[in-house]
Amino acid sequence: MPATSPTAVPSFRSRIGCDARSGYYPAPHRYRLHLSLSCPHCLQIAVTHSLLGLDDTLPVTLLPAVPDAPGGEHRALRPLYEASSHQHPGPAVAPALSDNWTGRIVSTHTPDILRDLTRQFAGHGPDLHPRGADEAIAAVGRLCDQGITWAAQRAGQPGGDPAARDTALATLLRALDVLEWRLASRKHLLGGEITLADVQLWVTLVQLDTVHRHHLDAAAVHRVTDHPRLWAYARRLAAHPAFGSHLDLDGIARRHHAHCRGQEAAGAAVQIVDWAAYARQKAPKPVRQPG
Repeated sequence: MPATSPTAVPSFRSRIGCDARSGYYPAPHRYRLHLSLSCPHCLQIAVTHSLLGLDDTLPVTLLPAVPDAPGGEHRALRPLYEASSHQHPGPAVAPALSDNWTGRIVSTHTPDILRDLTRQFAGHGPDLHPRGADEAIAAVGRLCDQGITWAAQRAGQPGGDPAARDTALATLLRALDVLEWRLASRKHLLGGEITLADVQLWVTLVQLDTVHRHHLDAAAVHRVTDHPRLWAYARRLAAHPAFGSHLDLDGIARRHHAHCRGQEAAGAAVQIVDWAAYARQKAPKPVRQPG
């Protein structure tokens, strides 16, 4: 299974407000995103950025798929981290939202970055975070994190208690059943339009098929596959340029193998979605930091 993430360090969690008194306020070209598309958190942000059409407003620096410095950090981010927190004790990791005016990091907290993109930079893009949808979007996030990602990791964990693995698999299948039922009556999770809930779920399904599936047995993967509406939904979103164009399958595989501590199981041979049909043709070329 994948190794646990690097030791948690205090996140930068400033927010972009709606006026100058907040310190950070929305202004074209003031901010920059630093993303590694092999990271699921970064992939969520990249998809959201594209859905909102922010290429000309909020530039993106792409980082290597596999962190290139000790401790799981990105070497290019170290100067930003040091400028933002003198002798910062933890690794310089992505995602990061930085302020070009001060040369410091605004936030490394994915949920806050997503909310600020949708509420402060939405412009003429779709309403990805409708008013009143906070709890519904948060509930989907919890289902993705606990019901799918956490459960899939435990279900594919080698050794240990077989009963615990069976319980985890049951948790995973229940979560997929809930989503299959929900998509029976609507095009997207919260209704007819794409929201952040769809972005979160789609990235989670990409990870389930391209990473966690490799540690499940074939019978488990066939049970995961037996949710036709859910996987048709995943394919439909993958065909949307804002989603599929950010898929870096080679990068995801290299990142997984760099951190994986488990053994591959028979489920690795049972591909659910042909993501390559939608993905970018080659891995993104990292962009150097300005200056």
